Amino acid sequence: MCGIVGFVGHQGDALTFLFEGLKRLEYRGYDSAGIALATNGAVALAKAQGKLAVLEPLLGTLPRGVPLGIGHTRWATHGRPTDLNAHPHTDCRGTIATVHNGIIENYQELRSELIAQGHTFVSDTDTEVIPHLLEAYGGDEDLLGAVREVERRLSGAYAFLAISAKQPDRIVAVRRSSPLIVGLGEGVNYVASDVGAFLPKTRRALVLENGDVALVTPDAVEIQTQEGALAHRAPFTVDWDIKQAERGGYAHFMLKEIMEQPDVWTDCLMGRVRGDHIEAGELGLPWSQRKNIRRIQIVAAGTAYHAGLVGKALMERLARIPVDVAVASEFRYQNPVLDPGTLVLAISQSGETADTLASVSLARQLGAPTYAVVNTVGSTLARESDYVVYTHAGPEIAVASTKAYTTQLLVLTMLALQLAAERGHARSDLVRALWSLPALGEQVLASLGKIVEMARRLATESDVFYVGRGIDYALAMEGQLKIKEIAYIHAEAYPAGELKHGTLALIEEGTPVVAIVTDRVMAEKTLSNILEVKARGAEVWAIVDAGLPQEWPVDHLIRLDLPDPLLSPALTALPLQLLAYWTAVHRGQDVDQPRNLAKSVTVE
Repeated sequence: MCGIVGFVGHQGDALTFLFEGLKRLEYRGYDSAGIALATNGAVALAKAQGKLAVLEPLLGTLPRGVPLGIGHTRWATHGRPTDLNAHPHTDCRGTIATVHNGIIENYQELRSELIAQGHTFVSDTDTEVIPHLLEAYGGDEDLLGAVREVERRLSGAYAFLAISAKQPDRIVAVRRSSPLIVGLGEGVNYVASDVGAFLPKTRRALVLENGDVALVTPDAVEIQTQEGALAHRAPFTVDWDIKQAERGGYAHFMLKEIMEQPDVWTDCLMGRVRGDHIEAGELGLPWSQRKNIRRIQIVAAGTAYHAGLVGKALMERLARIPVDVAVASEFRYQNPVLDPGTLVLAISQSGETADTLASVSLARQLGAPTYAVVNTVGSTLARESDYVVYTHAGPEIAVASTKAYTTQLLVLTMLALQLAAERGHARSDLVRALWSLPALGEQVLASLGKIVEMARRLATESDVFYVGRGIDYALAMEGQLKIKEIAYIHAEAYPAGELKHGTLALIEEGTPVVAIVTDRVMAEKTLSNILEVKARGAEVWAIVDAGLPQEWPVDHLIRLDLPDPLLSPALTALPLQLLAYWTAVHRGQDVDQPRNLAKSVTVE
């Protein structure tokens, strides 16, 4: 989710364009930034931890009028946010520079190899192996050829730009999953991770496809496939304004973030799932702690709390470890009992949630080990917990969380599967199936066009009930929160079996009920609960596993092709998110910035 920009021309001021382009990508979120220019046979470099306002005073050290350069805004994954870890990175001689989004999975192996060859590294990033490999393969004199050789050595999902000061007429761009777009000018071309970076300069662009390697010069763009064959990518004309371009053409950041979830799921799983096993070392919790776990106490707030409810079900069912889930603002005042062997697991998107931080502080005072599941690298929660695992969701702009929530679910699933394997309950079938989730997510999103009209009907209501059993109840909790947050409809979630214990008194003709049925063991019982509310006149929206054989006597039906129910929560969350989103749109609400809410709750 970091920002990439590049400029190559016969003449012109790359520096001005690069800085302005990075400013137009600031919405993506970042913790450091930098620019590299190719000048007089060497790379001139300026970079700094912090926002562009910190970088700007340093640009006075860079030359003006240089027609080749690259820039980057970094959101840390490997290595803390520091000046040295900021991009761009260079080789030993300072003549090759690269910027990079994504993850190089085998960077440690490559780094060790390069150090043995005499290369000197100055950062903690995975990115820095790229310029050193380019140096080793003669990138000074043949940048494109070196990139082709380097590509054969890299594992992971990524995109990068490379320049050589000794070849000041070219940028080589590589796309492996992370997006790259070329802006087409006259005597100048641009490269960026988002069209918004170059939109003031040109509206003609072409999108690199996954696996492409592009040689970009001032007058031409030559594209090769991963196999080395020449490829044609048809240019298109961008017909939206800059503000829309920042959202990738979507009307709202929330919709953009919903639709990009399959991509961030790939980022979340990358390096952590190999074949039929979880790479335990990539979960951030060492064996010395995992082997002592007798009980897990989850603390979280809001959406993260709902993720914790799913995590409880997964860890108890798979690993047979007892798990309690507490709302952080309650936990800190309950004088909790944390027996030896209790791991306190804190979940947060921002890592700055005040009540969650206070709960972790209390747990440490009581002598319990703390483990954070967090999205933001370098956040307070990450620093103050004993152990941390990052979700790699990328910056989330909309206040209502979507992709941060589903990546939390994936991390908790991986943890549950690892703990299960270590306790003699291995489920290698589920581990292997994890990699099917991104593709299934794309299929689910592509199948949900009818939800727009379903939401139009729901938008006329002022109350709605969400019901489910087991994991489906945990998903119902998140579904009702989403529609409260952005559509301002009063919503309540109940275990479906609890309806007859009071809530049925509120069901009357036309009462909207959203039922979630993916837990195959309890599907027939949930069907009975649906019949109960239908008998009293309820209008039912149902999200069900397409593999269930039952007939569904409901008013609005969404069938999902789901894998094992234990791997289905992230997929089932997609229609719940879209139902809330389109309901809010039909009600004319400000989807990205709902009233009274903040992205990060930093006060009690």
